Amino acid sequence: MPPRHISPQSFDDILSELGDDPAIPDPHGIRKPSAASRIPLEPQIKSKSPSFSVPNFQFGGLKASPILIIGVLFSLTIAAVFLLLETHKASSELELNTLQGQISTLKNELNLARTDWLTEQVDLYDALDEIEVSIHSFEIKPTITPPQSKQVLLPHEAELRRWRYLGLTRMGLIEQAFFHTGKSVIMLPKEAFALGEWRLSQALKEAAILTHSKGKLITLKSAKSE
Repeated sequence: MPPRHISPQSFDDILSELGDDPAIPDPHGIRKPSAASRIPLEPQIKSKSPSFSVPNFQFGGLKASPILIIGVLFSLTIAAVFLLLETHKASSELELNTLQGQISTLKNELNLARTDWLTEQVDLYDALDEIEVSIHSFEIKPTITPPQSKQVLLPHEAELRRWRYLGLTRMGLIEQAFFHTGKSVIMLPKEAFALGEWRLSQALKEAAILTHSKGKLITLKSAKSE
């Protein structure tokens, strides 16, 4: 191997990089102290290998660690969720109370309607019972017709009803009616008395009317019209 020529400066640099190794003698005192050799190397090592570091936050001049911040955020989240749940619970309780009040009102109305229906049913049964009793107690009474009083005949009425009217004749202004009494034929002028208080009130071609003073009438039809 050919010999290598190393300058004294290069040798000193090598010894400086190797540090304080007791296995390598330093008779001339060339090696630099270890503290001096390590101080300038430390910033270089730090600059070459960057590491991740969590920044520290300051609140009002006080430093807060990341764990404390996470704990505060977690506590705030729990508080918000708890508040939301309490609000929802209060709203649900309010709606439940409202529904319970409506159910109670409907129950009361249903009970009142049922009571009214039972009362009306009892009244209806009572009315039906009264109608049934009235029907059973009702007696159909036959219609009582008053007895017809026998017609009272006036004097000479029966005899006059047996007469027959023969007709009417006129002699000037005088009208005379002819009757057959069953025994003989008689002639009566108008307004003349036939028998008793019976008088000839009207004489027509078809019939003659005899009137009594008590208002009773006898109509004798003409024999020709019969």
